[in-house]
Amino acid sequence: MTGLTSAVTSNGSTSPIVAARGLWKWYRGVGVTVEALRGVDVQVTAGEIVAIMGPSGCGKTTLLHCLSGLDDFDDGEVWIAGTSLQAMSDDQKAELRARKIGFVFQAYNLLPVLDAAENVELPLLLAGLRGREARTRALRALEAVGLEHRARHRPNELSGGQQQRVAIARALVNEPAVVWGDEPTGNLDTASAHDILDLLERLNRENGQTFVLVTHDPRVAERAHRVLHMRDGQVMREERPPLDSRLVRADTHSTSGG
Repeated sequence: MTGLTSAVTSNGSTSPIVAARGLWKWYRGVGVTVEALRGVDVQVTAGEIVAIMGPSGCGKTTLLHCLSGLDDFDDGEVWIAGTSLQAMSDDQKAELRARKIGFVFQAYNLLPVLDAAENVELPLLLAGLRGREARTRALRALEAVGLEHRARHRPNELSGGQQQRVAIARALVNEPAVVWGDEPTGNLDTASAHDILDLLERLNRENGQTFVLVTHDPRVAERAHRVLHMRDGQVMREERPPLDSRLVRADTHSTSGG
C-alpha cells in the first residue's frame, strides 16, 4: 500500500506523528474524582511501533482514547500529524478519525451481515468514496493482509485470526497516519497472535506504517520499537527492546519465503 502520511521534514529530521504534552483526564462520579491521566507527555515518530503496557486501571486505554480523539481530555495538548485536537470540533475530530486514523480492537467489531470486502470498504463509504474505487481499495487492503481469497466470506466463516486480519485491513484502507490498537491479540490463540504480530511487523517494515498498541501481551512488547510502561495515570519509564531480536526476526522472514 502507498500514500501513508510521512512526518519526515525537508532537512531529513523526523517530527512526531503523535505528540501529547501535559495530558490530564479526570473521571467524576458522585462524591469521587479519579485521576485517569496525570500530566502525561508522549511522542510517537512516524514509522514506529509503540507498545503501551501496565496493570489494569493504570490509564493506558484512556491514554489511547485521548491521543486518538475517541475521548476528550481535561487539560493538556495533543497533535496528530500536525493537527491540534483541542482546536477541533466534534465533527472535525470525526473527520480526522475517518481520514487519518485506523483502529484495531480486541473485539474485531466486524458487521456480521457484511462480507470481508464490504467490512473493509465501510470506512471509505463513510468518508464519501463510492463505487469501483472503494471496492478496489478494499480488495487491495485485503491483499496486503493476505486475505484477498476470503473477500466474499462473512465473519462467521472466518477464524479469529482471519477476522482480526480483516479488521487490520479495514484500519489500513484509508492509508492512515497512525493505527491504534487496543489489545489486538487479546482474543487470539498463540499461533494466531504470532501471525498477527508478524503481519503488523511486516506492514511497519515494508510500508512504514505507524502503530500504537495498548497491550498486556509481552509478545507485543517484543515486537515494538519502544515500550511505555504506565502506572497510576503516568508514564513511569520507557524501554527499548533489544535491536538484535528484531533483526533476527527480520532475517528469518526474509529467508523463509525464498
